[in-house]
Amino acid sequence: YCRVENPALPPIYVPRPSSGYNSDVLQFPPLLEFELPDNTTLPLPVGLGTTEPALSISSLPAHSPASSRDSPPPAYQSEDESYAGSVTSPGSPQSDGSVYPFSPPPVPNDHAQIALQEQPNWCKIVYYEQGSRVGEPFQTSVASLTVDGYTDPGHGDRFCLGLLSNISRESAVEQCRRHIGKGVRLTYIGGEVFAECLSENAIFVQSANCNQRYGWHPATVCKIPPGCHLKIFNNREFAQLLEKSVPEGIESVYQLTRLCTIRMSFVKGWGSEYRRQTVTSTPCWIEIHLNGPLTWLDEVLTVMGPPLPCSSRT
Repeated sequence: YCRVENPALPPIYVPRPSSGYNSDVLQFPPLLEFELPDNTTLPLPVGLGTTEPALSISSLPAHSPASSRDSPPPAYQSEDESYAGSVTSPGSPQSDGSVYPFSPPPVPNDHAQIALQEQPNWCKIVYYEQGSRVGEPFQTSVASLTVDGYTDPGHGDRFCLGLLSNISRESAVEQCRRHIGKGVRLTYIGGEVFAECLSENAIFVQSANCNQRYGWHPATVCKIPPGCHLKIFNNREFAQLLEKSVPEGIESVYQLTRLCTIRMSFVKGWGSEYRRQTVTSTPCWIEIHLNGPLTWLDEVLTVMGPPLPCSSRT
C-alpha cells in the first residue's frame, strides 16, 4: 500500500472589502432550503459520464487492492492524482531543460490569495438517532475509516456506533442498529472522499457535491447497495465552485457550506420514494463535516468581509 498525497489546488483570489465597508449591516443569509429530496440507486444508469459505471467492488479482479482492508479499489484512483503527476509546476525546469511557459497571474493589490490547507483531522462525524445527537463528535486523521455497528473501542480507524448509549432510545432505533453490521468505509485519497457500503444492508447518502457532478437535484439521496461505492466529495470540483462563487458575493460563497456536510443513514432511507421524508425521521444516521473545505470557506468569508460572529460551522 502506497500513500497517495492529496494534490495541491491553485489558490482562490478573493477581493478585499473597500475601506467604506459597513460591518454593522453585514449579515449571513440563511442557507437555501431544498424541497423534498429525490432518490436514486446505484449502480448508476449508463450515460451519466461517470468513470465508475458498475461501482461494484465484487466485480474487481482477485488481485485488486480492494481485497486489502487499507487499500481502495482501482476505481478510487483520482483524476487529480494523475493530473498532479503529469503537470510540471510553473517556472520549474522540465526534462529537456526548458522552463514551463505558464506562470500564475499576479495577485492584485485589492485581492488576497487563499489556498486549501489540509487539516490534521480531515473530517468530523456526528451520530444521530432520529432528531437527537448521540455521543461526542468523532474526529479522524486516518485516510481510511470504518463506521460500523460494533463495540470495539481499540482502533483509531473505526468509529463503533455500538458503544454509544442513549437512555431515550426507541425500539425502532435499537432494531435498526442491529443491522448496521460492518457499516461503511470512508476513504480520503487524492483529494476525493469515497463511501463504500460494507454492511449487508444499503446505506443512503445525501451529498450536494456528488449530486452536482451527476446533474441531480442538490438534495437527492442516493442508495448505495452492499458491495458498492460512490465518490461523495471532490476537492477540485469544490474549488471550481468556490472560484465561481467569489465574484457573485458573500451570499453565494456561504451557500457552499452545504456542500461540505454529507448526511448518511443506515438501513433505512429517506426522500420522495420513502415513507420517511427527512433524514431526522431515519433511526440511525451520521453527518460528515469536511474540515479542510469548511476551513477554506471560513478564510474566504473572513477576507470578503470584516470579522463576523458567524462562520461556515454555525
